[in-house]
Amino acid sequence: MRAFIFPGQGSQSVGMGKALAEASSVAREVFQEVDDALGQHLFKLMSEGPEDQLTLTENAQPAIMANAIATLRVLEKEGGVTLAAKADYVAGHSLGEYSALCAAGAFDLATTARLLKTRGQAMQAAVPVGVGAMAALLGADIDTAQKLADTAADGEVCTVANDNDPSQVVISGHKGAVERAVALVKDYGIKRGVLLPVSAPFHCPLMQPAADAMAEALGTNPPAAPLVPVVANVTAAPVSDAAEIRDLLVQQVTGRVRWRESVRAMEDIGVGQFVEFGGKVLGPMVKRSASGEVEVTSLISMDDIEALIKAL
Repeated sequence: MRAFIFPGQGSQSVGMGKALAEASSVAREVFQEVDDALGQHLFKLMSEGPEDQLTLTENAQPAIMANAIATLRVLEKEGGVTLAAKADYVAGHSLGEYSALCAAGAFDLATTARLLKTRGQAMQAAVPVGVGAMAALLGADIDTAQKLADTAADGEVCTVANDNDPSQVVISGHKGAVERAVALVKDYGIKRGVLLPVSAPFHCPLMQPAADAMAEALGTNPPAAPLVPVVANVTAAPVSDAAEIRDLLVQQVTGRVRWRESVRAMEDIGVGQFVEFGGKVLGPMVKRSASGEVEVTSLISMDDIEALIKAL
């Protein structure tokens, strides 16, 4: 069995999608459609930067999605490989869940772009700059990370935001609490704590205003049932019901990204091949999370896509 997976924030880089657009009119159409939907020159920003503008949450989120969907569309239209025929499940990391749902037909491309623009703006606006922070705990398992977060909170918010793989957990919350956690990592046998260059504390209760904004946006633009089940971030379980998907997307804004558990859940169901679209970020996490041997393929370039077409 096979899962198509889609990366999250942090996978953006200046130049993303440029070579693909030069090689394929299908990719160019995707980038143009996203530009039209947003009323901005997002692809120019993706191609040329500046990096500080691309990194802004409201730009990074639709950009990462556009790049992933362009990669998928090239595979589908030029390779004759359809998601419905070749994927049993889809999943995405944080904003990547929207890419996964777009890929599986639950949202059209223009709606996905607008939802992610709204999501990015709402997440940025939820907490004033400098109030929140996030940190990656390297060499930490989920239980140790949670104990550290609980200790460091000291009346503030500090919680596990992303359970990425058995050796990497991300915490999120008030800046002071997250900084206290980083200072305490050695006491918990954690190799290293690294503050992340993010503009807001994602996936923690401080994001509630953004969750409310997404509840409203998804109420106006609800998903349809996907072509294949999506393994949801907040439950680490497959879901196909449109109303449930909508509710889980709202919960996802403040909830934990249970990526390690999602990988294990897909593996337990029988998924042995994971194909990552538009990045090489999730593949290593999948390999570290899987209990056995799994095959991971990352698609970024035309060469990557052509190699997969031959393999399928």
